[in-house]
Amino acid sequence: MVSSQTYVHGVELTNKKVVSDLYKALATRDIDTVHRLVTPDLEWWFHGPPSCQHLMRLLTGMDHDSFVFEPLSIFAFGSMVFVEGYDDEKRCEFSWVHVWTVNDGIITQVREYFNTAVTVTCFGKHKLTATANGESVWKSWLSDSTAVPGLVLAL
Repeated sequence: MVSSQTYVHGVELTNKKVVSDLYKALATRDIDTVHRLVTPDLEWWFHGPPSCQHLMRLLTGMDHDSFVFEPLSIFAFGSMVFVEGYDDEKRCEFSWVHVWTVNDGIITQVREYFNTAVTVTCFGKHKLTATANGESVWKSWLSDSTAVPGLVLAL
């Protein structure tokens, strides 16, 4: 019998791999793999300057710039995968956080944050973990300054 903790860990590893595979496909412009990993009716939320909607342009084929998303850290929490990076060409001028939701191996939602510090907090007993009320689950570190706005995502 598999424990629930072992099952959750397995799901999180699988979800991290799905998201990691997506970034590889985006970097090589492998459209077939992107279509296999992302639902056609992807729910997308964006927080940041409108000029920084690089991911939307890339996913919809409207990409005419050379912005490359190179993940520096990937963290999974249940069905959510948190990815953080920055635009190396601009010398850290733009930092970004993507929060992907993966269901049954398919990406169904993305929340994109540009130049925004993100902290994820769990309130109440989350069904996937025994996290205590108000405990910080994950925090972005690239935008960890007072120069950028901060958001708290409550699970």
